[in-house]
Amino acid sequence: MPRTTAPKTKKLETMNLTELRARYREVVGEETRSPNKTHLIRRIEEALAAKKRRSPTHRATATAPSAPSAPAAQATASSEGTQPARQRGRFASMTIGELQAKYREAVGRPTGSSNPSYLHWKIREAEAGRVPVGPRPEREVKVGADGKRVIPLSFDAKELEVLDKAWRDAGLPSRTRFFRRAVHRELAAMGATEAAALFAPKEE
Repeated sequence: MPRTTAPKTKKLETMNLTELRARYREVVGEETRSPNKTHLIRRIEEALAAKKRRSPTHRATATAPSAPSAPAAQATASSEGTQPARQRGRFASMTIGELQAKYREAVGRPTGSSNPSYLHWKIREAEAGRVPVGPRPEREVKVGADGKRVIPLSFDAKELEVLDKAWRDAGLPSRTRFFRRAVHRELAAMGATEAAALFAPKEE
């Protein structure tokens, strides 16, 4: 799926699924294929709220001394470093790698996010018991009356339009036939001959 950038001035509720996923990636720092717009909006709003709460700008301005004496300023710099305002909280000195490891420990699953504000927030929420922890449950697969199972596939609208045109131009009768042929070829290329045989094109 191509990476797109969601318009920041557009309200979340008016965004389509592709725009919401792009905005999610910008704010949360993770890729997602979730088709649930309500879930995406909630996660984006939570991450934005966490960033706002943890912004040090106003707090640093309000608490900074107007004219500290030279010895005091020197002592502060030597004991806390050149950026004392950023040394706040138990996560302040942790690298992204250390935060991701702490996330895995607290949440019970790995993350690809490199957004410090989101990682801080999620770790605290997990430790407080306010978010689900552990591996994500597998989606329940629907089984039809004929015993066949339906699996979810999500595509960008433009991508699906181009895909459908391609298999129609090739003379295939349906999207399902195209997918079965594609799965057969990929499994055969992987050397999974027994699995590939299950998807072999039937004689017409």
